[in-house]
Amino acid sequence: MTNKTFARPFPVLPDITSPTRVDTVKNEIIHKGFMDFSRQTLRHERFDGGMTPEIEREVCHRSYAVAIILYDRARDMLVMIEQFRAGAHAAGIDPWLLEFVAGMVKPGESAAEVAAREAEEEAGCTPLDVRLIFTMMPSPGGCTEIVELFFGYVDSQGLGGLHGLEEEVEDIRVHLVPADLAIAQMDANRITSGLTLLGLAWFARHHAALKAGLAENALQG
Repeated sequence: MTNKTFARPFPVLPDITSPTRVDTVKNEIIHKGFMDFSRQTLRHERFDGGMTPEIEREVCHRSYAVAIILYDRARDMLVMIEQFRAGAHAAGIDPWLLEFVAGMVKPGESAAEVAAREAEEEAGCTPLDVRLIFTMMPSPGGCTEIVELFFGYVDSQGLGGLHGLEEEVEDIRVHLVPADLAIAQMDANRITSGLTLLGLAWFARHHAALKAGLAENALQG
């Protein structure tokens, strides 16, 4: 059994103390493939200071990822992509999703550099003034994936068409979406991808500042 205590430099809420202790009784790999899965037997500290009984959870192990909001402020356009998603298909919903460019980070790579590289590979553009917006977990209840969401300015002139790496069987279509239309699609519940929804919500809140070229103000606000 392994015991772990989590240091928390910033509380979940001001002046709130949260539990810190997790005891892992067993951790076994049950599948290795495109994604790995483990079965964990653990117990954790309760809010009242006691410990839970042993609980068993299956966890999906997924690599560290990045996504990037690509914005042309001169044309007030977002550069977005459309591609097939197997998880959406398995859930029984339309699997061709409108999303922001995203990709996986390999060990030793810089997240910002990967975001810029994915913009080149998936959308054919080079982002400028790339900034980190959020670090998030799309599904923390059962998946280890951590995603860093970036923002970058681009020149969208001439962009479009089909992109993606043949060796990764990527089939990606690039869309130039007017900023107001992208926000309207989000408000109309027509954007399914979670990280894209989060990015659009942030973008909508800071649209005016970003259109004026004030990325610094948006990141501080």
